[in-house]
Amino acid sequence: MTEKNDFLPTPLLHDDWKYVSKKTLDEFDAADWAILNTQKSLYLAERQAEEILRMLKAQKDDPSFGYTTNNYEHSLLTATRMLRDNLPEEDVAVGLLHDIGYMVCPHKHGEFAAVLLKPYISEKNYWMLMHHEEFQMVHINLPGEVNPDAREQWRDHPHFEWTERFVAVYDQTTFDCTEEALPIEEFEPMVHRLFAQTK
Repeated sequence: MTEKNDFLPTPLLHDDWKYVSKKTLDEFDAADWAILNTQKSLYLAERQAEEILRMLKAQKDDPSFGYTTNNYEHSLLTATRMLRDNLPEEDVAVGLLHDIGYMVCPHKHGEFAAVLLKPYISEKNYWMLMHHEEFQMVHINLPGEVNPDAREQWRDHPHFEWTERFVAVYDQTTFDCTEEALPIEEFEPMVHRLFAQTK
């Protein structure tokens, strides 16, 4: 049986940081929150991009449920095509991460990525992430099961054309295992730069 004194606190990211040791949130005072908020800001600045990349890399060896690529490979293929088409770096990084939540939140994965990336991306890419699932319907040949006209409600939206292009050229075309993708290392600096800024 584990003794109470065997339980140790989680190591801090930096040796000069301070623990705030309280049992409940009710016990934290203003000085405690000042320490936590300061350290949290530094923590996120240093770790957030790496944590996002770790989420994607965790899918590298996942099996497929039928596609010849898994979600990791699909994401790399999407970003590779975008980079080779000389799209802006933000767009490429968003392409890499557009399905980051697919395996854990499949029916709302666009919203998952949009909320995750919102502080760091343009309104154009936020809107695209929020709506790209509906834009895929025009490419899915299942009459009576999906509505290919789902996207038409946004036809006059200023980001309609970009979302239509992203899905048609970079998303619904990147499920082929015979297409070569660039390695994740090609995109890691882009993701770090993305998370180093705010919009």
